Amino acid sequence: MEYRTLPHGGERISVLGLGAGGLTGTTEEMTAVIETAIENGINYFDMATSERAPFFAYAKAFEGRREQILTQMHFGAVYQSGSYGWTREFTEIKRQFTWQLKLLKTDYTDMGFVHCIDDREDLDEVMQGGLWAYMKAIKADGVIRHLGSSSHNPDIARRFLDTGLVDLFMFSINPAYDYQAGEYAIGEVAERAALYRDCEKMGVGISVMKPFAGGQLLDARTSLFKRTLTHAQCFQYALDRPAVLTVLPGVRNMDDLRTALKYVDASPEEKDYSVISEFTPQDADGICVYCNHCQPCPMGLNIGLINKYYDLALAGDEMAKGHYQKLPVHADACVRCGHCESRCPFHVKQETRMEEIAAYFAMAR
Repeated sequence: MEYRTLPHGGERISVLGLGAGGLTGTTEEMTAVIETAIENGINYFDMATSERAPFFAYAKAFEGRREQILTQMHFGAVYQSGSYGWTREFTEIKRQFTWQLKLLKTDYTDMGFVHCIDDREDLDEVMQGGLWAYMKAIKADGVIRHLGSSSHNPDIARRFLDTGLVDLFMFSINPAYDYQAGEYAIGEVAERAALYRDCEKMGVGISVMKPFAGGQLLDARTSLFKRTLTHAQCFQYALDRPAVLTVLPGVRNMDDLRTALKYVDASPEEKDYSVISEFTPQDADGICVYCNHCQPCPMGLNIGLINKYYDLALAGDEMAKGHYQKLPVHADACVRCGHCESRCPFHVKQETRMEEIAAYFAMAR
């Protein structure tokens, strides 16, 4: 296993971490997955799961190993019902964090992240509603070792970077979200690339979520590139971005973990992702790549994020449903004005998509 060093702190972080958003099975089965990860050199663990059950497996696997592992805990992900929920209610967040520390028999988290901020309204609530002040205060007390945040939005990540207080981000990075070819700059590629470079200059690390675009890149039928990419290619792509320290593939079971671990012994040829340079924008015709070239929407829809959360939900990401519900404007607000379709470089039928998405999430409630 290769390790990279967190600039502000010096912790050595395994280039493959563990995302447990989809981890399933009995407590014993999940514990075995986590223990196998540790035995194979993985020392970085994301603590945002789709269910509460994996926390009990974490507690068993981490027992007696606290100094060997690094935790990334999320302030805003809650599990009162047993399943993932998303809140900015300060008392609920504090209660969830206290419960996690007690269960894991620890008095600190290595990384404390504001959970999933994708719009400015949400950012303002965090900054003005007491959560950020609370996190800074307990960092001063050593309960959080490093501050950070998770986001899919480079503008929001930039605003956290500008505080000068964060040491690590969790950000979605993969070839699809960073896609650029021909005359287009798809996926806000220039803004994203600038963010990575500035993080590196400022000594701020990045932990990567969504390395497979919610699984889409692993299947030619759903891939932007109309071709299957491998786990190793996606991992290497993310690890080659500036400031990236670790990639956190979501694993459901032991088979998923063993597939991810094959990266460690993969050859340079197996990790080579240069095939993506062969594709042109026309390969993405009819596919939303979340670039937001269609903006602004007269009704205030964030069309890119709405599509992203829908695609992730279809790919089995349980947390995507909660993220969609937290958006201030949902797909059912579409008035079919045609503005977005007239601006889309990939000719996506967004009016039809909005109707489809609205129906899907209405059924998912």
